[in-house]
Amino acid sequence: MVLVHGLEGSSDSKYMLGIAEKAWQRGFHVVRMNQRNCGGTERLTPTLYNSGMSADYRAVFDELSAGDGFSCIFFAGYSMGGNLVTKMAGECGEAVPSALRGVAAVCPALDLGACADALERRNNYFYQRRFVLGLNARYARKVELFPERYSRNGFAPIRTVREFDDAITAPQFGYRDAQEYYEAAGAKCVIDKVRVPLLLITAKDDPFVPFAAIRASGAEKNPAIEFVAPKHGGHCGFISNENGSGRFWAEQRVVEFCARLV
Repeated sequence: MVLVHGLEGSSDSKYMLGIAEKAWQRGFHVVRMNQRNCGGTERLTPTLYNSGMSADYRAVFDELSAGDGFSCIFFAGYSMGGNLVTKMAGECGEAVPSALRGVAAVCPALDLGACADALERRNNYFYQRRFVLGLNARYARKVELFPERYSRNGFAPIRTVREFDDAITAPQFGYRDAQEYYEAAGAKCVIDKVRVPLLLITAKDDPFVPFAAIRASGAEKNPAIEFVAPKHGGHCGFISNENGSGRFWAEQRVVEFCARLV
């Protein structure tokens, strides 16, 4: 099972550690991935990371299947990571590799524009602030490491995720602006092409992955997708009434889903 974290997370994010432990206890090998530049890996690549880089995860799949000989591989992603693994699954279309047995996405940001807009609501101020501080700090580290590629100047003070993507992400990856990047990178464009079994868990009260946008993607209509949408759960929270391993409900559901497909 390959685990992919969300925006400004890392392989050491609590949910990554939690789901890894549960999967390990069920007999899975587990790979906790760092997206490019995350988890202290800025020196390893001159590039930034973005929500459309699904080819990175296909490369990991190819290495695990062709290079290491695994014949039963699952991917699970949270938030931004959920979008990435869903996008990878959709891009496979009908040609799903036999070793790719299932994909799970928790609160996937399928419609990036809708998520960026939601973050700008007043009640999401602390989410927005945390993301922007992290993104700006990460960019500053890239400037120090690769000054020939990145500049400190040329854009106004950045206060929102959309402003960051307009000023930095979009031009770095050849997009006209943030909106063009959002339209190209969101898995909503390929959700109808998913043919591998996919568990999609989202909450109707998610503060910045709007449930209306998830429904508008058509995910519910795809028979390959097991669509689960509790009334409550927030953004990747899903705290249950149970104690012990059952406390973090979504983690348990993901592991059970994958174990069912082995």
